[in-house]
Amino acid sequence: MAGKKIQATAYAVWPTAWGPMGAAAGARGVCRVILPHYPTDHLRELLAWEFPGAVQDEAPFEELIALSRDYFNAKVADFSQVPCDLPPEGSFAGSVLRACRAIPYGQTRSYHVLAETVGRNDAARAVAAALGKNPTPLLVPCHRVTYADGRIGGFSAAGGEALKRRVLELERSVAAREKAPARP
Repeated sequence: MAGKKIQATAYAVWPTAWGPMGAAAGARGVCRVILPHYPTDHLRELLAWEFPGAVQDEAPFEELIALSRDYFNAKVADFSQVPCDLPPEGSFAGSVLRACRAIPYGQTRSYHVLAETVGRNDAARAVAAALGKNPTPLLVPCHRVTYADGRIGGFSAAGGEALKRRVLELERSVAAREKAPARP
């Protein structure tokens, strides 16, 4: 987050049904996730540039790789147990990201509801600002946070609002399919 440079020791890039994605991790868990948007070579270069000294190694990301492949293949995927390097629990950003991480698959919350969840009813804009700096989308599902009136809101990941809309539609369709009664 702002003012703190996270030291990653490893990074990886892998294919998904939506294209290549990548991540970096350090001692406390995943510290960066890049959703499908870039070509594989550009993604490797970006992660190597952002985290000099980190080595390319898929081993720390096995769970994330499997879950992300399921996710982009339209299967319910729960990223909540993947270790994630978040700001301290007592910080506002840390509280917001942890509260966001608890939003269930296929559901959304408004910025205002998330502000209420962290005990700051008047801080919807500050919640949006904290989510705008989220370095680990999917692990911290900031795409699940929208305006109170249902408008989609912003998305700072490469791909922007179009990608946010697309992943929300994916989750809604998968959640609806999972709730539908089985056919005889």
